[in-house]
Amino acid sequence: MKLPVYLELLETSETALAASFRVVGRGHADDADIFHTCSTLAQQCDQHAEALAPVVERYGRAEAAEADRRFEAMAQARSGPLGLLRDLHDVFVLASLVEMTWTLVQQAAKALRDEELLSVVSSALAQTEVQLAWLRTRLKVAAPQTLVAAS
Repeated sequence: MKLPVYLELLETSETALAASFRVVGRGHADDADIFHTCSTLAQQCDQHAEALAPVVERYGRAEAAEADRRFEAMAQARSGPLGLLRDLHDVFVLASLVEMTWTLVQQAAKALRDEELLSVVSSALAQTEVQLAWLRTRLKVAAPQTLVAAS
């Protein structure tokens, strides 16, 4: 069974996403909505990783060679409007990875008829979709001003 590979990918990706939301929130704290929303979304990611712990314990950890994909959290935020746009874009890409990974694990949980895992997936996937919607909207709002009007 290769499910542990994807459970570990979820665990590390959610942790990296939480850290990245925090970096963006702190780095662009002058935008109150960015700071507060990113803080809230980071807490959600932390909760997702915590909710996975009993499932990971039950299915075990992947062998080192199998769990080769690691996604790093953002190290620091960029500055200015273009920096914010690029930072949000980077977080969007990571959140997209997390969303698809949840979707794949959901399919495995259905095949296994694992109700505990399905419950974890259902909650986390719904929140991740909301995170992506917020990121998409914030990117669309920032793009015209940043890419066209700003000099």
